[in-house]
Amino acid sequence: MSGTGGMRGDKRVDLGDAVLARLEIRGKRFEVIVDPKLAWSFKQGEEVELREILRGEAIFEDALRSKKAPDEALLDVFGTTDELEVARQILEKGALQLTTEQRQEMVEKRRKQVIDIIVRNCINPKTGLPHPPTRIESAMQEVNVIIDSTRTAEEQTRDIVKALQPIIPIRMEVQQLAIKIPPDFAPKAYGIVERVGHIAKDEWQKDGSWIAIVEVPGGLRGELIDGLNNLTRGRAEIKILKKEAL
Repeated sequence: MSGTGGMRGDKRVDLGDAVLARLEIRGKRFEVIVDPKLAWSFKQGEEVELREILRGEAIFEDALRSKKAPDEALLDVFGTTDELEVARQILEKGALQLTTEQRQEMVEKRRKQVIDIIVRNCINPKTGLPHPPTRIESAMQEVNVIIDSTRTAEEQTRDIVKALQPIIPIRMEVQQLAIKIPPDFAPKAYGIVERVGHIAKDEWQKDGSWIAIVEVPGGLRGELIDGLNNLTRGRAEIKILKKEAL
C-alpha cells in the first residue's frame, strides 16, 4: 500500500502495472483489478482465460481503498455471489481503465479504419478517382483531425470528410453500374462483384451470361471494373447508370 493519499487520509492501494475494470449500475459501483493487456484482449473478443486476466478474484466497490462490494449488492445486481461470474459481467459490460499505450493503440487503429472507409467510399470529383491513403492521412493531419476512439469509424467518417473538403476535392459517392458478363466468366464474376459492391438486381440469361445492376462505393469502382476486365479479358460490358453523392 502507498502512504496517505490526498483524500481524507485514506490508505490507497498501489495497483502497480494492473488497472481497473469498472461497472456502474443501479447507483452502485463494482470493480475488479485486472491485467491491462489481457483485459484489453478480452474486450476485443479474443479468447482469454478469465483467471489469467484477474489480479485476485475479489469484487470491490472501491478497489483503491480495498473496499469490497457486499454480497447483498452482488445478489441484487448480478443474481449471484460467484466472483468469477460477476467479474466476467464487469469485464463484458463495464469500462476498462486503459494504459496510455492502449489508448494510443486504439486511436491509431480507429484512424486506419477511418482512412480505409474514406478511400473506399470517396472520390476526387475532378478526376473521378479515389484519393490514395497517404493523401487522406496527410490532409487529416493538415486540418488537425481528432480521432475519437470511443466512437466507431463509421460514425466519424462523414464529419471528417467535411473537414477535409476545404483543402482537397473530395466527396462520398455511390455509383450504380449495369454489367453483362459472358457465360464462361459469369460464376467468378459474381464473386468479384459481391465482394466489393451490392447487387441490386441480377438475372441469368439463357446462354449462361449474367447481367446485373450493381451499387458500388465510388472509391471501389475502379477496382471492380479492373477486376471484371482482367477476368473476362476485356469482354465485360460495363455502363455507369448514375452517381449519387452521399
